[in-house]
Amino acid sequence: MIPLKDNIERQSFPIVNTLLIILNVIVFVYEMGLGGIAGLNSFIVEYGVIPTRFLSSTELSMNRIFPLFSSMFMHANLLHIGGNMLFLFIFGDNVEDSMGHFRYLFFYILVGLLSGMAHIFANPTSAIPSLGASGAIAGVLGAYFLIYPRAKIATLIFLLFFFQAIEVPAWIFLGLWFLLQIVNGTTSIGGSPAGGVAWWAHIGGFASGMLLVLFFKRRRKEDFLKYF
Repeated sequence: MIPLKDNIERQSFPIVNTLLIILNVIVFVYEMGLGGIAGLNSFIVEYGVIPTRFLSSTELSMNRIFPLFSSMFMHANLLHIGGNMLFLFIFGDNVEDSMGHFRYLFFYILVGLLSGMAHIFANPTSAIPSLGASGAIAGVLGAYFLIYPRAKIATLIFLLFFFQAIEVPAWIFLGLWFLLQIVNGTTSIGGSPAGGVAWWAHIGGFASGMLLVLFFKRRRKEDFLKYF
């Protein structure tokens, strides 16, 4: 299922969400200019999250901690960044609307860090670099799931060789998305993440977003109840 748009009108311009998308694109363009596969792989190893490297020390050094931040803005290929930015564009603006600009920025970074930690502790023996905004975006999805559960998501679905756009309630779309992460995350325990996807980063991010939105939301209770 591919989301196309939602039906929630934002109340203000999503400054932070837009800047996050721009920053991700800038970093991706920089990666593509590193001089081929060797340069890109070196960059990914240096700034991606590697569980064994993080757990090999308890020192609060820049080399150990900084990848938790930098990896949130790195992507491996065009499909990777395209999918992530599509989800952030559709769901992030309304979550920013509900929290306010500065709260949303802090929320985004925090759920991104927590998703990275979830990946590390779910894959403690992995020496494979993890990168991408999907953990932080999963936190945004978790917040959206609670704030706008009855929003309608225009969704492109594929049936064999045919595709069709339908409207799906947000709680169903995001609930199915989260269920998929849990199924794949559970089956990946004890081995490499299936398909190279950091499933537990998604699970940790989504769960963190659901929990932290209770502290970051800005609007009155009545504003949220109208979506139930």
